[in-house]
Amino acid sequence: MRGRSWIKALRQDEARQVRARIAELERRLTTGTQAGGRQQRHEAGHELRNAKFRLERLEECIAAMP
Repeated sequence: MRGRSWIKALRQDEARQVRARIAELERRLTTGTQAGGRQQRHEAGHELRNAKFRLERLEECIAAMP
């Protein structure tokens, strides 16, 4: 059976992936060179907001682990 440190490591890895996705989405929104226009920016904005929410929850979970 795996211990708490294994679960914490999984959460930290997931948080790193979410941070990378947030950076990618922010780059995509700020460059403005994206084809597809308004609809894709709108979808990227929604995904960015959801990713930030997910990261916040992951950080709370990690902080609560001993």
